[in-house]
Amino acid sequence: MKRILYILNAFFNLIEIGVLLMMIANIWVYALTNGRTYTKISKIPPRQTALVLGTSPKTMGGNANPYFVSRMDAAALLYHHGKIKKIIVSGEKSKGYDEPTAMKNFLVYQKGVPESIIIKDFKGFNTQASIKRCKELYNENNVIIVSQGYHNLRALFFARNKNMNALGFDAQDIKNPESFYRNQSREFLARVLAVFHYIFGIEDK
Repeated sequence: MKRILYILNAFFNLIEIGVLLMMIANIWVYALTNGRTYTKISKIPPRQTALVLGTSPKTMGGNANPYFVSRMDAAALLYHHGKIKKIIVSGEKSKGYDEPTAMKNFLVYQKGVPESIIIKDFKGFNTQASIKRCKELYNENNVIIVSQGYHNLRALFFARNKNMNALGFDAQDIKNPESFYRNQSREFLARVLAVFHYIFGIEDK
């Protein structure tokens, strides 16, 4: 019986340590990115380029994805207010699925952004890959990252680790309690993974 209690006690201690480490990882990300995100177009300093992080243009039901629309609105706002001169739309392209082209088409045909200033990055399979390619492939260092606020923190963490002079412009979040808690929970774990990658020098291709 004592052996079972010892094992259970050790198990719960490990859980407590794990939760504590995850909380520390999130606090670290918040601390390193503090003051680097903006919600008002009048406040954000100009940069050469906007890096718009991809998401699906459609929901599972086939409707327009409000997160996608919100990011495109934010990117267009930056351009029309003279905050950026170039836009990289970075996302996934696979058979029958093409985030960058959908992003470019929306910006050009719905938001009046010139086609000539938009670069499509078809291998932005995740946030880390998008940041890495922005820095190493497109040689962009002074950028404004466009996504929802909860996502921008992790993106800025990756950018900081690449010594980029990056800021975040937060696209309008979606006021849906179910989506809010799902996104926050997912990002909490994703930030832990980002810190893990940083500590052990792991990079996505």
